[in-house]
Amino acid sequence: MDLEALRKTFQRSGRKIEDRPDLIPAAVLVPLFQKGGDTHILLTKRTDRVEQHKGQISFPGGAFDYKDLDCLTTALRETEEEIGLEMDAVEIWGELDDTATVTQFKICPYVGLIPYPYPFRLSSFEVDRLIELPLDLLLDPTRLQEGPFTWEGKTFMNYFIDYQGDTIWGATARILKNFIEVLRAAK
Repeated sequence: MDLEALRKTFQRSGRKIEDRPDLIPAAVLVPLFQKGGDTHILLTKRTDRVEQHKGQISFPGGAFDYKDLDCLTTALRETEEEIGLEMDAVEIWGELDDTATVTQFKICPYVGLIPYPYPFRLSSFEVDRLIELPLDLLLDPTRLQEGPFTWEGKTFMNYFIDYQGDTIWGATARILKNFIEVLRAAK
């Protein structure tokens, strides 16, 4: 799918809102970029020093701050803090469904195009490294799976995808599943 078709798809998509007052508002950016003629999604591997989601694969983003105008501002601010991508460098295309986490966050995901290559500056406290997930791999129906997943001694049903020695799971995998669903619905 070319970039223009992707942009139009996400501009037309709606969003399901998670309306639970017990959840902490948060937002992430689902950053898309072109590399070698192919579309990729940029993910981060979190360090073991962060308070939440240690060592997990995630999108850049974080908790809403009272100074933020809205959740989009949160996603862009947190992205700049974590990977050094300036807020005005992102072309926002649309939103995905809100996603609740077991750690009591309500994540608002925003899809956007970012420039690439880019002089990323990773927060050494929050981000261990970047992961460039090819969109074609994500669209392979055999890759994103649902099954039992064990985390901190608890086993539960979850979505997950293995990529280059990392396992993408939890809220990140559910957001990726929603991303795929939006693309499939547009076809």
